[in-house]
Amino acid sequence: MKSSTSYEDYDVCVVGLGYVGITLTAALLSTGQRVLGYEYNKAVAEDLAAGILQLSEPGVEEIVRESVGDRLHVTHELRGEKLPPTVIICVGTPLGPESQEPDLGHLRAAVETIAEGVDERTLVIVRSTVPVGTTRNLVLPILRQKGAEPLLAFCPERTIQGKALAELLSLPQIVGGLTDEAVRRASELFATQTPKVVPVSSLETAELIKLVCNCHTDLIYGFGNEVALMAEKLSLDAHEVITSANLDYPRPDLSMPGLVGGSCLTKDPYLLMHSLKPYDHTPRMVAAARSLNESLPRRIGERVLAALWERGCDPADARILISGFAYKGQPETDDLRGAPYEALLELLQGRVGEIVAHDFVVPSARIAALGLRTVDIEEGFTDAHAAIVLNNHLSYRDLDIDALTARMRPPAVVYDTWRILPPATNVMRLGHA
Repeated sequence: MKSSTSYEDYDVCVVGLGYVGITLTAALLSTGQRVLGYEYNKAVAEDLAAGILQLSEPGVEEIVRESVGDRLHVTHELRGEKLPPTVIICVGTPLGPESQEPDLGHLRAAVETIAEGVDERTLVIVRSTVPVGTTRNLVLPILRQKGAEPLLAFCPERTIQGKALAELLSLPQIVGGLTDEAVRRASELFATQTPKVVPVSSLETAELIKLVCNCHTDLIYGFGNEVALMAEKLSLDAHEVITSANLDYPRPDLSMPGLVGGSCLTKDPYLLMHSLKPYDHTPRMVAAARSLNESLPRRIGERVLAALWERGCDPADARILISGFAYKGQPETDDLRGAPYEALLELLQGRVGEIVAHDFVVPSARIAALGLRTVDIEEGFTDAHAAIVLNNHLSYRDLDIDALTARMRPPAVVYDTWRILPPATNVMRLGHA
């Protein structure tokens, strides 16, 4: 390597070092690639340059810490010089807070930032999740305005939190390209990462694959939640219905009910619906599943408030424990993006006396930043009038729930959204009569 300050000395430039970018960076490093990492957020870039990560993902921090300053260089500004032969864009594509329309501002800014440093030999890969048509209609024109006609591909990330590094190195990689040469180059790169590369016919095909994978998952979970709601109305036990239906039956399993969160499942259905607006088509099953899954946190909060009233406790005088702020518990993660607690807090704050907070993985400081008092699990149950368990972390199975509920104040309402707690009396569950 000539110099750690020469961009061309690196094999790959990863643009955007959030969750998708940093896990990909770790995978690239683990297979011998030299990575230039660009992160617009100066504080995040400086932490990464020191080997400090703000996320919990097995194996990633160790690889970054071992590689930084050697095969990994992190910067918060690009100088406009020639970039490495491959540039992979991993920036976020959030939804507008009110409109639920995609905000592609970060993507646009990222493309404008790299445009001066790429040419017709540079492979530019978009890995950010986008509406169908974005790579061709937004990314390509910006690069062309800067005089570049690069090799362009869309290669989606399809991992889950808690297993990202392992899945990056094992799951098939979808590759869609603008040209055959772009597909070939991208396939060669990802063949160093995973045993199977799946070339597809276009950029748009690859973009749609990412969206339909996550929308399908949202729909599956949504049907499990629909079964739970039907069981409640019929005074039946959804757990019994689903486990009995699945037992030794050679068809796709019914999903158990539970809250649905995360940055992908809460966002991608809207990206897909946005993609189809110009064609005057609404994917109704996708929209219905998202609507149902989004309704559950408020529905659960309303049930808890009603249970307090029914049992003689004014919610305005009640203390409620919320446990499980990460959007899921298995595999464990500290990811708060799109987590169900947001809608639940919106409902409860101002209507209950006090909310105390607990999570087995999320650092207390991050929960405290939400304006909540953090507690350990025992303190959380102590003197609480109600407790709501929002995710399915395996540590809940080890709790002495009878001892914990004995520390509560009447009416001691416990809502177990995942049926993860050990069997106990006086525990409410979604879909449980």
